[in-house]
Amino acid sequence: MAKRASSITLAALGGAAIGLVVGWQLPDSALSATPAIETAVADTASSPALELGERLRGELTSASELNGKDGSRFERFRLSLEEGTLIEIELGGPLHGSLTLYDPELQLLAASAGPTYYEVPAAASLRRRIDESGDYVLVVSGQDMHSYGPFTLSSRQMELTTEDTLAMPSRADGWLQDGGDTYTITIEESGLYQIEMRSSDVDAYLVLEGPNGYRREDDDSAGNLDARIADFLEPGEYRLTARSAYGQNSGLYTLELGPHELASGESLRNSGELMIEEPLFGWYSGAALEYRLHLEAPAVITLDMLSSDFDAFLELHGEGIFVSDDDGGEGLNARLMRPLEAGDYSIMARSHSGHGSGLFELRAGAVALDEIANEGQLESGRALQAWLEPGARNTYEVVIEEPGHYRFDLHSDDFDAFLELDGNGLFLSDDDGGEGMNSRISTHLDAGTYRATARAYGNSEGGSFTLLLSSE
Repeated sequence: MAKRASSITLAALGGAAIGLVVGWQLPDSALSATPAIETAVADTASSPALELGERLRGELTSASELNGKDGSRFERFRLSLEEGTLIEIELGGPLHGSLTLYDPELQLLAASAGPTYYEVPAAASLRRRIDESGDYVLVVSGQDMHSYGPFTLSSRQMELTTEDTLAMPSRADGWLQDGGDTYTITIEESGLYQIEMRSSDVDAYLVLEGPNGYRREDDDSAGNLDARIADFLEPGEYRLTARSAYGQNSGLYTLELGPHELASGESLRNSGELMIEEPLFGWYSGAALEYRLHLEAPAVITLDMLSSDFDAFLELHGEGIFVSDDDGGEGLNARLMRPLEAGDYSIMARSHSGHGSGLFELRAGAVALDEIANEGQLESGRALQAWLEPGARNTYEVVIEEPGHYRFDLHSDDFDAFLELDGNGLFLSDDDGGEGMNSRISTHLDAGTYRATARAYGNSEGGSFTLLLSSE
């Protein structure tokens, strides 16, 4: 476990950091003082002192110390720092500059770093946890030979958590440096919980380990570079590790632990029967969830699995069929639509890759399936099943009484479906707009009479198909 200071303080002002430019142009890769650096920073007795918690004003002018390499100017400050202190110092004001911190042995400890955009400098800030008491040197440097002007150095102090045990719920602020921090969490009651790690300094990464071999990891589920683990947890003792994704950066982070707030206050169902037109909410945590679907009569079934937490994936099997879908719905949502005979079916709900976790919604819709109809009228809200002879076209009359948005779906397991719609000056066609090689036309229709033509993309194909018209 990484060491956490017993009494940590923060000297601090936020702000994005800018590029590393010290007064004497120390290379980024240098981690120890050189004779040139020693010469530049050794004489600090006459330099102004900066106390944590105070705001100090200064200015770089043509009379300031000169960096002979690039012509920029710099100024030094003395800081007396105690072991276990976490400092964050901000450079403000008109000056386009940077900050660099050296320890009592003149070793480079930290420097502000980061890009500028459209020639507008970002605020420079420097953060560091102090491991040894002593007198340190802070250097304010101009970004280049044209960087002059007044500046301010500001600081404040903030205590961070020193505990190795976190309560549920709780909030804790920590500092990553040279590894990760490990905490113990005790879950008293089984339930759905959420742990978030947020940081503007590091790419947050969480690892949660618990009873019976439980282990979960997460990198970016909380958005940006923040981490989130949300899952059903059984009672027991858990080990939480907070670290950076690549184990190299240091910086401030915040942990938030608590019960998960469910969407719309719905209760969760991770198994059981899925009823037509009765949506349910479930929680996916890495293992596929199984639901049952019973049909009293043949119907065209539409299954939707929706989630904003992971890439949804659906499987349907039973009565001699097995079908699956990844992104048939909007975005990363899954949708299955096909004609089914009366009987019992199993639905498996999971993520596409088996990774991720989170809340999802599962819905089932059904449209009654008419007897086989190779011609006639297609009504909204009804599905018809028909047979296509090789090279033939089956045409159906569509009477629209109310203007609106309508969708036509042509589905076949036997041929590559192709759908045409014409009438009232409109002509539309589609090949693979539906799932797989099925066809879909979604459009606004005015009141009037239209013709829907079902055919195969290749003239030599034929077989059974389902045609469905629905109002949107």
